[in-house]
Amino acid sequence: MGKEYYVASCVFTSRFPQLSDKIQRYLRERYDMPIVRCCIPKYKLKEYEEKMPEQYRSGWRSLPDCATFGAGDVVYSVCHNCSNIIEETRSGVKTVSLWELILLDDSFVYPDFSNMKVTVQDCWRSKERHSEQLAVRSLLKKMGIDFVELNENMNRTEFCGNSLYKPQPARNPKLAPLHYEVNAQGKFLPHTIEEQEKIMKEYCKQFSTDDVICYCHYCLEGLLMGGVNGKHIAELLFDEK
Repeated sequence: MGKEYYVASCVFTSRFPQLSDKIQRYLRERYDMPIVRCCIPKYKLKEYEEKMPEQYRSGWRSLPDCATFGAGDVVYSVCHNCSNIIEETRSGVKTVSLWELILLDDSFVYPDFSNMKVTVQDCWRSKERHSEQLAVRSLLKKMGIDFVELNENMNRTEFCGNSLYKPQPARNPKLAPLHYEVNAQGKFLPHTIEEQEKIMKEYCKQFSTDDVICYCHYCLEGLLMGGVNGKHIAELLFDEK
């Protein structure tokens, strides 16, 4: 019988320290689940510690930087980068999104967002993860949210915010070449900030709703750069006003 872990994600936690703390607390209390920071050992530990607000640094520092994931283990995450890297570097380890886990939790209390209408923005980094895509939509329904689909949704999406318009970290194609080299032709090419903003604003012209919901921190960065009211689904599930 394998172990279960949650990868809290350096990038997600540095952007949403309070929200990440809520998620970690939920997983400890509900599942007594071990929590680690990242998908690989000792990745930019000091850099990400310094990005945390002071009141969250000690808690973040107390987490193991990683774990030795082995065959039969299940790793939950909010980070598609972590999922992809684990999938390609750890044979026999199953990666599952946090959204799928929440959907299975009969005791989870959903906030009520009745009468809210949003557009769902899928992510290129997880375009083949159909069960995650379906889980996101089921969670929106459970919160009473009506949603609109884009023409290029699910496995047709090529969107991951402005992250696809600048060089990616060198570790990504090295550790996950299928995702970040073979399947990334024409992506991660250098663009100026001005060019990135122009591309994002042009992309965001297609939205017909005031709110756009995504489930990727890189997608969120691009949506906000494009001038729309983007929200991460975790902000709604854990009712971050």
